[in-house]
Amino acid sequence: MNLINFKEHELPMKELETIGLASRGQLLLNVTDLKALLSGRRTELIHLENLETENIKVKSIDAKVSLRRNEQGKTELLIHPIYRKPATPDFLDVNEARQLEKGEVASLLKVTKDGKGNPQELLVEYDPETREFIVSDTEKILVPDMVNSEFLTPAQKEAYRKGKEVKLADGTILNYSGTDVNGIQSNRLALVASILIDGGLSYMLYRGLHAAFGQEHDPDEAAFLSPGYHNAVTDLENDRPVVNNEHIQFQGRGRTSR
Repeated sequence: MNLINFKEHELPMKELETIGLASRGQLLLNVTDLKALLSGRRTELIHLENLETENIKVKSIDAKVSLRRNEQGKTELLIHPIYRKPATPDFLDVNEARQLEKGEVASLLKVTKDGKGNPQELLVEYDPETREFIVSDTEKILVPDMVNSEFLTPAQKEAYRKGKEVKLADGTILNYSGTDVNGIQSNRLALVASILIDGGLSYMLYRGLHAAFGQEHDPDEAAFLSPGYHNAVTDLENDRPVVNNEHIQFQGRGRTSR
Protein backbone atom coordinates (compact mmCIF):
# COMPACT_ATOMS: atom_id res chain seq x y z
CA MET A 1 0.00 0.00 0.00
CA ASN A 2 1.25 3.48 -0.81
CA LEU A 3 -0.36 6.70 0.31
CA ILE A 4 0.43 9.85 -1.60
CA ASN A 5 4.11 10.70 -1.09
CA PHE A 6 4.31 13.62 -3.51
CA LYS A 7 2.01 16.59 -4.01
CA GLU A 8 1.05 17.94 -7.42
CA HIS A 9 3.14 21.09 -6.95
CA GLU A 10 6.20 18.93 -6.22
CA LEU A 11 6.22 17.30 -9.65
CA PRO A 12 9.41 18.18 -11.59
CA MET A 13 7.51 19.60 -14.57
CA LYS A 14 10.64 20.76 -16.42
CA GLU A 15 12.12 17.27 -16.35
CA LEU A 16 8.77 15.73 -17.30
CA GLU A 17 8.53 18.09 -20.27
CA THR A 18 12.09 17.18 -21.28
CA ILE A 19 11.14 13.51 -21.64
CA GLY A 20 7.78 14.27 -23.25
CA LEU A 21 5.50 13.47 -20.30
CA ALA A 22 4.29 17.03 -19.91
CA SER A 23 3.75 20.01 -22.17
CA ARG A 24 3.28 23.64 -21.15
CA GLY A 25 2.55 22.65 -17.59
CA GLN A 26 0.06 19.96 -18.63
CA LEU A 27 0.74 16.34 -17.70
CA LEU A 28 0.62 13.72 -20.45
CA LEU A 29 0.13 10.65 -18.26
CA ASN A 30 -2.70 8.20 -17.79
CA VAL A 31 -4.40 7.86 -14.42
CA THR A 32 -2.58 4.69 -13.38
CA ASP A 33 0.88 6.07 -14.11
CA LEU A 34 0.07 9.37 -12.41
CA LYS A 35 -1.07 7.59 -9.25
CA ALA A 36 2.08 5.46 -9.31
CA LEU A 37 4.33 8.52 -9.57
CA LEU A 38 2.63 10.44 -6.76
CA SER A 39 2.65 7.34 -4.56
CA GLY A 40 6.39 6.83 -4.98
CA ARG A 41 6.09 3.81 -7.28
CA ARG A 42 7.26 3.18 -10.82
CA THR A 43 4.98 3.74 -13.79
CA GLU A 44 4.16 1.11 -16.35
CA LEU A 45 6.56 0.80 -19.27
CA ILE A 46 6.23 4.00 -21.33
CA HIS A 47 7.39 4.57 -24.91
CA LEU A 48 9.30 7.84 -25.08
CA GLU A 49 10.44 9.48 -28.30
CA ASN A 50 12.88 12.21 -29.36
CA LEU A 51 14.51 12.62 -25.98
CA GLU A 52 17.21 15.25 -25.75
CA THR A 53 19.32 16.46 -22.83
CA GLU A 54 22.56 18.41 -22.71
CA ASN A 55 24.71 15.39 -23.54
CA ILE A 56 22.36 12.71 -24.87
CA LYS A 57 20.00 12.40 -27.81
CA VAL A 58 17.74 9.34 -27.99
CA LYS A 59 15.31 8.76 -30.84
CA SER A 60 13.10 6.42 -28.81
CA ILE A 61 13.26 4.39 -25.63
CA ASP A 62 10.96 2.24 -23.52
CA ALA A 63 11.32 2.97 -19.82
CA LYS A 64 9.56 3.29 -16.49
CA VAL A 65 9.82 6.49 -14.47
CA SER A 66 9.58 7.23 -10.76
CA LEU A 67 10.19 10.02 -8.26
CA ARG A 68 12.46 10.30 -5.23
CA ARG A 69 13.53 12.98 -2.79
CA ASN A 70 17.20 13.91 -2.65
CA GLU A 71 19.05 14.83 0.54
CA GLN A 72 17.84 18.41 0.19
CA GLY A 73 14.21 17.27 0.00
CA LYS A 74 13.86 18.19 -3.67
CA THR A 75 11.86 15.88 -5.96
CA GLU A 76 13.94 14.16 -8.62
CA LEU A 77 12.82 12.18 -11.66
CA LEU A 78 14.32 8.72 -12.22
CA ILE A 79 14.25 6.88 -15.55
CA HIS A 80 14.38 3.06 -15.55
CA PRO A 81 15.23 1.83 -19.08
CA ILE A 82 15.29 -1.77 -20.27
CA TYR A 83 18.70 -3.18 -19.41
CA ARG A 84 20.49 -5.70 -21.59
CA LYS A 85 21.57 -7.66 -18.53
CA PRO A 86 20.37 -7.31 -14.94
CA ALA A 87 22.77 -6.14 -12.25
CA THR A 88 22.55 -8.89 -9.62
CA PRO A 89 22.63 -7.72 -5.98
CA ASP A 90 25.69 -9.09 -4.21
CA PHE A 91 23.55 -10.78 -1.53
CA LEU A 92 21.92 -13.09 -4.11
CA ASP A 93 23.66 -16.27 -5.18
CA VAL A 94 23.59 -17.53 -8.76
CA ASN A 95 20.74 -19.99 -8.17
CA GLU A 96 18.57 -17.40 -6.41
CA ALA A 97 19.09 -14.88 -9.19
CA ARG A 98 18.25 -17.55 -11.78
CA GLN A 99 15.02 -18.49 -9.99
CA LEU A 100 13.85 -14.89 -10.01
CA GLU A 101 14.90 -14.20 -13.60
CA LYS A 102 13.19 -17.33 -14.93
CA GLY A 103 9.99 -16.58 -13.01
CA GLU A 104 10.24 -19.73 -10.90
CA VAL A 105 9.51 -17.71 -7.74
CA ALA A 106 7.73 -14.39 -7.24
CA SER A 107 10.13 -13.09 -4.61
CA LEU A 108 12.81 -14.04 -2.11
CA LEU A 109 13.34 -12.84 1.45
CA LYS A 110 16.96 -12.12 2.29
CA VAL A 111 18.49 -11.00 5.56
CA THR A 112 21.58 -8.85 5.17
CA LYS A 113 23.16 -5.95 7.08
CA ASP A 114 22.51 -2.26 6.59
CA GLY A 115 25.16 0.46 6.46
CA LYS A 116 25.44 0.41 10.25
CA GLY A 117 25.83 -3.36 10.49
CA ASN A 118 22.30 -4.00 11.73
CA PRO A 119 20.22 -6.94 10.38
CA GLN A 120 18.00 -5.91 7.49
CA GLU A 121 15.26 -8.01 5.87
CA LEU A 122 14.85 -7.41 2.14
CA LEU A 123 12.16 -8.55 -0.27
CA VAL A 124 13.73 -9.17 -3.68
CA GLU A 125 11.68 -9.33 -6.90
CA TYR A 126 12.56 -9.30 -10.58
CA ASP A 127 11.03 -6.98 -13.16
CA PRO A 128 11.21 -8.82 -16.51
CA GLU A 129 10.12 -5.69 -18.40
CA THR A 130 13.19 -3.67 -17.42
CA ARG A 131 15.40 -6.63 -16.43
CA GLU A 132 15.99 -5.29 -12.94
CA PHE A 133 16.03 -6.76 -9.47
CA ILE A 134 13.67 -4.69 -7.29
CA VAL A 135 14.67 -4.65 -3.63
CA SER A 136 12.29 -3.50 -0.87
CA ASP A 137 13.18 -3.07 2.80
CA THR A 138 10.33 -4.96 4.51
CA GLU A 139 10.38 -2.51 7.43
CA LYS A 140 9.55 0.32 5.04
CA ILE A 141 6.66 -1.42 3.29
CA LEU A 142 3.47 0.39 4.30
CA VAL A 143 0.95 -2.26 5.36
CA PRO A 144 -2.80 -1.50 5.33
CA ASP A 145 -4.60 -1.74 8.65
CA MET A 146 -7.88 -2.52 6.92
CA VAL A 147 -8.98 -3.76 3.49
CA ASN A 148 -12.60 -3.70 2.33
CA SER A 149 -13.70 -2.72 5.86
CA GLU A 150 -11.91 -5.74 7.40
CA PHE A 151 -9.06 -5.18 9.87
CA LEU A 152 -5.95 -7.24 9.15
CA THR A 153 -4.56 -9.44 11.93
CA PRO A 154 -0.90 -9.10 13.02
CA ALA A 155 -0.16 -12.38 11.17
CA GLN A 156 -1.78 -11.06 7.99
CA LYS A 157 0.19 -7.83 8.22
CA GLU A 158 3.44 -9.73 8.63
CA ALA A 159 2.60 -11.95 5.65
CA TYR A 160 1.80 -8.89 3.52
CA ARG A 161 5.08 -7.23 4.48
CA LYS A 162 6.94 -10.33 3.32
CA GLY A 163 5.19 -10.37 -0.07
CA LYS A 164 2.96 -13.33 0.81
CA GLU A 165 -0.72 -13.65 -0.06
CA VAL A 166 -3.33 -12.49 2.45
CA LYS A 167 -6.90 -13.80 2.24
CA LEU A 168 -9.86 -11.84 3.63
CA ALA A 169 -13.22 -13.12 4.84
CA ASP A 170 -14.92 -11.79 1.68
CA GLY A 171 -12.65 -13.95 -0.50
CA THR A 172 -10.34 -11.14 -1.56
CA ILE A 173 -6.71 -12.25 -1.88
CA LEU A 174 -3.96 -9.64 -2.04
CA ASN A 175 -0.23 -9.30 -1.77
CA TYR A 176 2.39 -6.56 -1.90
CA SER A 177 4.55 -6.28 -5.02
CA GLY A 178 7.29 -3.74 -5.61
CA THR A 179 7.28 -4.52 -9.34
CA ASP A 180 3.58 -3.79 -9.83
CA VAL A 181 2.46 -0.29 -10.81
CA ASN A 182 -0.24 -0.43 -8.11
CA GLY A 183 2.01 -1.87 -5.41
CA ILE A 184 -0.74 -4.41 -4.72
CA GLN A 185 -1.87 -7.49 -6.64
CA SER A 186 -5.21 -9.20 -6.08
CA ASN A 187 -7.70 -11.75 -7.35
CA ARG A 188 -10.16 -8.83 -7.47
CA LEU A 189 -10.06 -5.94 -9.89
CA ALA A 190 -10.76 -3.41 -7.12
CA LEU A 191 -10.34 -2.99 -3.39
CA VAL A 192 -10.14 -0.24 -0.78
CA ALA A 193 -7.16 -0.25 1.59
CA SER A 194 -7.03 1.92 4.71
CA ILE A 195 -4.33 2.89 7.17
CA LEU A 196 -4.61 4.46 10.61
CA ILE A 197 -2.91 7.85 10.72
CA ASP A 198 -3.17 10.19 13.72
CA GLY A 199 -6.20 8.35 15.03
CA GLY A 200 -8.10 8.47 11.73
CA LEU A 201 -8.35 6.28 8.65
CA SER A 202 -6.86 7.31 5.32
CA TYR A 203 -8.17 5.47 2.30
CA MET A 204 -6.70 4.33 -1.01
CA LEU A 205 -9.01 3.13 -3.76
CA TYR A 206 -7.44 0.66 -6.19
CA ARG A 207 -9.01 -0.24 -9.52
CA GLY A 208 -7.79 -2.32 -12.44
CA LEU A 209 -5.59 -4.48 -10.22
CA HIS A 210 -3.39 -7.19 -11.70
CA ALA A 211 -3.55 -10.83 -10.64
CA ALA A 212 -0.81 -12.26 -8.45
CA PHE A 213 2.47 -13.55 -9.88
CA GLY A 214 1.92 -16.41 -12.33
CA GLN A 215 -1.87 -16.23 -12.05
CA GLU A 216 -4.75 -14.95 -14.17
CA HIS A 217 -8.02 -13.39 -13.12
CA ASP A 218 -11.14 -15.50 -13.08
CA PRO A 219 -13.64 -13.10 -14.74
CA ASP A 220 -16.49 -13.70 -12.30
CA GLU A 221 -14.32 -13.71 -9.18
CA ALA A 222 -12.34 -10.66 -10.28
CA ALA A 223 -15.47 -8.60 -10.87
CA PHE A 224 -17.09 -9.46 -7.52
CA LEU A 225 -17.17 -6.52 -5.11
CA SER A 226 -18.18 -7.44 -1.57
CA PRO A 227 -20.42 -5.47 0.81
CA GLY A 228 -17.23 -4.61 2.72
CA TYR A 229 -15.79 -3.02 -0.41
CA HIS A 230 -18.93 -0.94 -0.98
CA ASN A 231 -18.96 0.13 2.68
CA ALA A 232 -15.33 1.23 2.40
CA VAL A 233 -16.10 3.22 -0.76
CA THR A 234 -18.96 4.95 1.09
CA ASP A 235 -16.63 5.78 3.98
CA LEU A 236 -14.08 7.12 1.50
CA GLU A 237 -16.68 9.33 -0.18
CA ASN A 238 -17.87 10.65 3.18
CA ASP A 239 -14.33 11.37 4.32
CA ARG A 240 -13.21 12.73 0.91
CA PRO A 241 -9.46 12.55 1.46
CA VAL A 242 -7.40 13.40 -1.59
CA VAL A 243 -5.96 9.95 -2.20
CA ASN A 244 -6.92 9.10 -5.75
CA ASN A 245 -5.64 12.30 -7.39
CA GLU A 246 -8.79 12.75 -9.45
CA HIS A 247 -8.52 16.46 -8.69
CA ILE A 248 -5.46 16.66 -10.94
CA GLN A 249 -6.29 17.56 -14.52
CA PHE A 250 -4.36 16.02 -17.38
CA GLN A 251 -4.79 15.29 -21.04
CA GLY A 252 -6.46 12.04 -22.01
CA ARG A 253 -3.91 11.37 -24.72
CA GLY A 254 -0.22 11.14 -24.03
CA ARG A 255 2.72 8.80 -24.27
CA THR A 256 1.94 5.13 -24.71
CA SER A 257 2.03 2.88 -21.63
CA ARG A 258 2.08 -0.84 -22.01
